[in-house]
Amino acid sequence: MAKNCRWGRVAAFAVTTMTMFSPLTLHSEETAKKGEDGKYMTAEGTPTYNVGSDGTVDWYTYSGYRRYHADCHTCHGPDGQGSSYAPALAHSLKTMTYEQFMDVVVNGRQKVGVAENQVMPSFAQNVNVMCYIDDLYIYLKARADDAVPRGRPAKREDKPKQATQNEDSCLGRGG
Repeated sequence: MAKNCRWGRVAAFAVTTMTMFSPLTLHSEETAKKGEDGKYMTAEGTPTYNVGSDGTVDWYTYSGYRRYHADCHTCHGPDGQGSSYAPALAHSLKTMTYEQFMDVVVNGRQKVGVAENQVMPSFAQNVNVMCYIDDLYIYLKARADDAVPRGRPAKREDKPKQATQNEDSCLGRGG
């Protein structure tokens, strides 16, 4: 990790805590618990999305959409639909667990063989990915479960104050 790297702690935390979580698909406040930071979690502690009956998405799903299209869509295609260069993450997250997602993003992955040649670099040093890794997972999981359609979510919850504080801390802003 880089010296004085705030997001490096996020990556280290992600790697060391991956076994604490297990996947479960949830769609609403009826089945997901909203934490103090405004993030919805499964009973097992895995971040998840919340989509209201009117289509309003939680802040982290919306943020994940924005972050995905800033850092991931160049290779993985718009809305997680894949490209000739990289697989469709909206399909991959139908079976990929939170732990597996974290492992691939943090450590990278290489699949080289007769039928494929895919190399995903490690993003452990990329603050624009690591500070929003849960947001990315939440958005892609919502896409995988067809909980949100393609395109920018039309309605979203307001950004929780704690999300701003966490972001500032991770990015090294503020005092």
